[in-house]
Amino acid sequence: MIAAASDAIWDNRAACGRMYSVTCTGATNLGVPQPCKGGSVVVKIVDYCPPPGCQATIDLSQEAFSQIADPNAGKINIQYTQV
Repeated sequence: MIAAASDAIWDNRAACGRMYSVTCTGATNLGVPQPCKGGSVVVKIVDYCPPPGCQATIDLSQEAFSQIADPNAGKINIQYTQV
């Protein structure tokens, strides 16, 4: 499971290779009101997600996203911790 990091945690490339446990905490839009599936997923940071395209802290791969949320949600609120 992989992800990209935004400026918030990128730390001048230091985040590359770090592992984070990510949990869905809720919806960010009206498309899917209850997107969370429960549980969490551990992802490895393998890329940088630059602004303005990246408007998230962690951009999850489709595979990682679908483990914790409905893929149709597109965007979710998360809680994350480095592991």
